Amino acid sequence: MIVCICNNVSDRKIRQAVAAGITTMVELRDHLDIGTCCGKCHPSAKRILRDCLDEAAPTQSQPHPAQTQVHPLVFHASALAA
Repeated sequence: MIVCICNNVSDRKIRQAVAAGITTMVELRDHLDIGTCCGKCHPSAKRILRDCLDEAAPTQSQPHPAQTQVHPLVFHASALAA
C-alpha cells in the first residue's frame, strides 16, 4: 500500500527500512523522504513504524529497560558500607 503519495513510499519500504535499523520518524524521513512534502502521510507512517518496532520488541514477560523502574529508597549494600 502506498503511504506517501508525494514521494511514492509504500508500507513495504517502511518495513524494509525498519528491518535495516531505522527506529525513529526522523531517520525514516531522512532515509525515505517520507512526510517531507504535504505531511498527510505522517500519522500512517508513524503507525507503521511503531507497529514494526512493537513486533520486534521483546515479549511482555521481559520488560524493556526503559520501562524498568527503580524505587528511589532502594540502596545497594555496598553504598551503605561506605
